[in-house]
Amino acid sequence: MRAQYILNHQVPTRPMILSASSSSLVWGDPSRYLGRLAAQLGIESPCVALMTAVSLKDLITLREESADIWVEGFFTVGVSNAVRAGEPNGAAEREAESSPGTINIILITNARLAMPAMVGAVQVATESKAATLLAESVPTWTGGPGATGTGTDAIVIVNGDGPALRYSGTHTAMGELIGRVVAQGVLGGLLRYRQWASRSEASERSRDHSGRVSTKRSDGKN
Repeated sequence: MRAQYILNHQVPTRPMILSASSSSLVWGDPSRYLGRLAAQLGIESPCVALMTAVSLKDLITLREESADIWVEGFFTVGVSNAVRAGEPNGAAEREAESSPGTINIILITNARLAMPAMVGAVQVATESKAATLLAESVPTWTGGPGATGTGTDAIVIVNGDGPALRYSGTHTAMGELIGRVVAQGVLGGLLRYRQWASRSEASERSRDHSGRVSTKRSDGKN
């Protein structure tokens, strides 16, 4: 499709739970919600829009280039929703999860990619993402081994008007650039997600400890 804008919009973690009274109206149709958001931003032309609960402060941006072609990548990474392709979906059991769980990847290139090259770009990006998660031993949301992505991942490829390319598989320069930038971007985002998870866990422990101390004092016991 032809689009002038790409939105990677941060939403609350598990909004269906946080706003239960109106969640079906607000979050039940992501496409409609994002359409309203685009209108509020004054975007009247077609656009591509993504959602993430990952803080955009943790956005990873990278660039790789070779000769006359380049690829820029924009990544937000959360893996609480991690899955291994082909395992039972377990949608109902995941409803209580309350941490970011989506990997959004936006790739922009100056090259003019033919349709086969567009498909190949998504394929290589997916392979690189999965390889990085496997190398980092990311577990699935059930604790099982070998996560290959999350249940809500998205990849956007943006064409340029530079050198024309028919193919972009792993045996091409474009495929090499995509594979490298995605591996670095997913790894960088994963490290930031782990830092976030560590801070959240420490904060939760601190709140639990404060609650216990407060309860003891209210009982008048030391």
